Amino acid sequence: MAFFSPIFSSRPRRSDRLAFRASSVASAIALLTATGLSAQSLTDIIITDTAPSQVSGFGDVPLRQAPFSATTIDRQTLQDIGAQRVSDALRLDASVADSYNSPAYWDSLSVRGYTLDNRYNYRREGLPISAETMIGMDNKERIELFKGTSGIQAGTSAPGGLVNYVVKRPPSAQNTTVRDVSASFGPGHSSSIALDLGGRFGQDQALGYRLNAAYEDLNPYIKNSEGHRRLLALAMDWRLTPDSRLEWEIERSERQQMGVNAYSLLGSELPPPVDGKRNLTRQDWSVPAVFRSNVGSLRFKQSLADGWLWTTQWGSQRLKTDDRLSFGYGCGTSDYTRFCQDGSFALYDFRSENEHRLSDALQTSLSGQAQWGATTHHFSVTLLRHKQLDRMPVNQAFALLPTPGQVNAPFTSQPNPDFSGFNTQRSEHSTELAVQDRMTLAKDLSVWAGLRHVVLDRASERTELANPNAKRFKNQATTPWLALSKTVADWTGYISYGEGLEQFSVPNSTGTYWVNAGELLGVGKSRQTEIGLKSPATKMGTQGHVTLFKIVRPLAYDDGNGSRLLEGQQTHQGVQWGGSWTDRQWLLDAQAQWLHARINGVTTLTALNGQIPVNVPALTVRAMAQYRFAGIPGLRSSLRVNHEDTRRVTEDSALLLPAWTTLDLATHYDTRIQGTRTQWTLAIDNLADRRYWRESPKQYGHYYLYPGAPRTLRMAVKTSF
Repeated sequence: MAFFSPIFSSRPRRSDRLAFRASSVASAIALLTATGLSAQSLTDIIITDTAPSQVSGFGDVPLRQAPFSATTIDRQTLQDIGAQRVSDALRLDASVADSYNSPAYWDSLSVRGYTLDNRYNYRREGLPISAETMIGMDNKERIELFKGTSGIQAGTSAPGGLVNYVVKRPPSAQNTTVRDVSASFGPGHSSSIALDLGGRFGQDQALGYRLNAAYEDLNPYIKNSEGHRRLLALAMDWRLTPDSRLEWEIERSERQQMGVNAYSLLGSELPPPVDGKRNLTRQDWSVPAVFRSNVGSLRFKQSLADGWLWTTQWGSQRLKTDDRLSFGYGCGTSDYTRFCQDGSFALYDFRSENEHRLSDALQTSLSGQAQWGATTHHFSVTLLRHKQLDRMPVNQAFALLPTPGQVNAPFTSQPNPDFSGFNTQRSEHSTELAVQDRMTLAKDLSVWAGLRHVVLDRASERTELANPNAKRFKNQATTPWLALSKTVADWTGYISYGEGLEQFSVPNSTGTYWVNAGELLGVGKSRQTEIGLKSPATKMGTQGHVTLFKIVRPLAYDDGNGSRLLEGQQTHQGVQWGGSWTDRQWLLDAQAQWLHARINGVTTLTALNGQIPVNVPALTVRAMAQYRFAGIPGLRSSLRVNHEDTRRVTEDSALLLPAWTTLDLATHYDTRIQGTRTQWTLAIDNLADRRYWRESPKQYGHYYLYPGAPRTLRMAVKTSF
């Protein structure tokens, strides 16, 4: 919760409530389109093989030729799986797992076993943003994931990878328009309606627009966690001349929902998996958390002589959060790590009102190519100035209630919004200069090189007047990235080395767990070596890849005495492989990651040396089989398999979370109704209705257990006029 982890925004105005309910509109659309069905063959959507250029910075390089690991989840896939948050999308990748990923809170994920930092590992249109909020997917064109240490892409970030949101833009063709209406029902009893409009107008169709609006009535499978969300977004562009373009977009969103508390260990025991439908700590007086966001960007592109391109863009984000939860945390006041053996737990009334987070970024870049002798250089020079301010309320409530909670039976308590806790304010400014060069030595041999110089100025201060514990940190560092790639018969092999910077700090606890709460611990450097081999799509319909990597990262851990220390290191070595095969109506796709993770170099709490980090599965598998029915054009069914291996719940390996496997079944039908394209989806997740613990993170000194979702049904329809 935000009382553990601070951030900012100027106060957005309250958006107007949409004058319709999603459930009624969804029913109306289904009724109108349920007649006159005529199966017609539809043109398949072409998925391009392009690397995430906004994140990597190397332009539109085909992913099969890029010397790094990346994944792009396109709009059609987002629609097929009904993704409403980034964790829904990235869970398709074997390198991604949950990491304190609460159902009614912002996404928290790990990549290659390292938890992404929501303050530094997320981008929007290539610019840094804070992901300590709920981010809607209705106006997103695709999600890009760059895997591994990201010093060439970011000034500071955790070494797992970078996530980039790319928004929907106006159509480029003059005679192309977008007129889409979609509705869905489920999982649970949630219902949604969304509108997507786009086109061009003006002289020579110089102006383009893309409007997205969405509303969802949240009533998920977890009982007593109801709420709603809404989104309104507009993107436009203006072709000033054949060589210059101005693009701008703005997005406004709000999500209000009752929070969901995780389970925990019962004393020294791992309890059996529970019914994931129960909201453990919900009380009659509980109030919902509210996430509001205003975010936008402005970008100018100018084509110069000899194919050079100058791009300048500015992005701004304003977040406001009312973070609230009836919070179960520890056994009494003597053991914060777990619930009591008898199923009781300490219950707190947590409220942090008017949290504001602000992020501004200004970036300018120049890219092009030049021929020096027999070598072609593809240059890019980028200058980025970024400001991030966390303006938290002076006081927050984290009050222990006299009546404890109970896992095994219903319970009631009384509220105690005692706003006597304190917060941490943070101010961060950075300037980054990045230089990149892709040198083509021969037709099939390239050297990739980059340097990023970062100047950091960061400060933190507690809101407690008697003990503000003000800290200021100034530093500058340079991180390199180097790769060599060779392509033979369209097969690409590469080896790369990169470094990254990461900001470490103590969570902003308002309780007594940390004696140095909110303190900046400094910046550490991570290192990664990666070797990869990628094959193209063949005439036999097969393609594949294999990647070996090693990442070494500084370790921040709790010493058990109320302090967080920056000491030792955490090393992850792994291999990820994957491939796909198509034959007539069949498509098979599978990928897996095996990870060997260890802690070493700790001198204070030496028992950690040689241990496996908690909540890191050694093996993760994602696979899908899809069949297109030849006799019914437009009809396809798919079965997805998700498997995650055992993982440690406690540092000493005394308790292990069992491995789990789920099956997700979906059927999609694309047809035309009186010339109008219509796409239908019927999906069942967790087909076998298996009960399992999906993850076991340790956060804020506490062992958490999140149950997997039960069998759920989802129905959706999209109409394109």
